[in-house]
Amino acid sequence: MSGNSTAFHVPRCADCGRAHWYPRPFCPFCFSGRIEMQESPGLGSVYSFSVMNTQPPLVMAYVQLGEGPVMMTNLVDADPALIHIGMKVKVAWRNAADGTPMPFFTPA
Repeated sequence: MSGNSTAFHVPRCADCGRAHWYPRPFCPFCFSGRIEMQESPGLGSVYSFSVMNTQPPLVMAYVQLGEGPVMMTNLVDADPALIHIGMKVKVAWRNAADGTPMPFFTPA
């Protein structure tokens, strides 16, 4: 799968209202078990990144989602020389080896 045909969701606590990443059955802020999966536009910005000089280059990054949480991911379809802190990115779905769609990010 490629493109944005899969919806991206971010967990949000129904009690304190804070979004968090990674999905888990309780809120890491108030420990409530009332977690709702909220559909997200999948937009964010690069918080930090590292380029591994492989062929092709692999870019690991922390992306701060528009909802607030920071998630670890890979940046794809991006020139490593142009990536910078604060760069706007959007979700880009790619399939894992077993066919499971995984959220990566690409320049917005």
